[in-house]
Amino acid sequence: MTWVLRFHGVGNASAVELGSAMATLERDGGPWLTVDCGGEGLTAYHGRYGDMPDALFITHLHLDHVAGMERLFVASYFDPARRGKVRLYVPAPLVPLLHQRIASYPNVLAEGGANFWDAFQLIPVGDAFWHDGQRLEVFPVRHHWPETAFGLRLRGSVVWTGDTRPIPEMLARHADAGELIAHDCGLHGNPSHSGIDDLEREYPAALLARCVLYHYASADDGDALRARGHRIATPGEGIALSPPLAVALP
Repeated sequence: MTWVLRFHGVGNASAVELGSAMATLERDGGPWLTVDCGGEGLTAYHGRYGDMPDALFITHLHLDHVAGMERLFVASYFDPARRGKVRLYVPAPLVPLLHQRIASYPNVLAEGGANFWDAFQLIPVGDAFWHDGQRLEVFPVRHHWPETAFGLRLRGSVVWTGDTRPIPEMLARHADAGELIAHDCGLHGNPSHSGIDDLEREYPAALLARCVLYHYASADDGDALRARGHRIATPGEGIALSPPLAVALP
């Protein structure tokens, strides 16, 4: 069984040419679980797979990460084979915010008769959830406001930080099994996002060596990050992952 992390977009909210930060975990060559639903990212997803996602995890609710949700609603609601079956894993604190931001528009269809959530199987999640036989961990990150952004771990394979400042304490716990770490990082940091100086200051070299950086501002910034010795993700790139480790439950 082969596992790949496929980047649909790697840019920040202003870097349209790099695509919205979004990725899919592929298993045996097919999409398995998609992270986030940005507008450009959803277009890239459809271009690669010829269809819309069947299962998504949402990290947070800034629009470059959820702007594709309305289009996904339309694609799912009007397809009888998909309506109500598209799995949407959402950290529980985000559920009311997601409803307020995306789903509560009155009369989601002009003709009436439909609710936004009719198109999906909404699954609120806590610190872990199961998807297709695998257990994934969820953890809070440091982005914009407490308890509004979350990372994801498939133990032994990959950690996706989502948008975040440095989180050494979280990675010490949730990236301790040799995982590839897909980490938010630009050339310059700000109160909501990591800059490369932040990561080089906060993380040991061994941890940085496992990081692939995304959410940067431009192709030139990506080149500058690479010139400093770091690995960057590029749009459409697929990175081979180690198989997930079995989880021993109490």
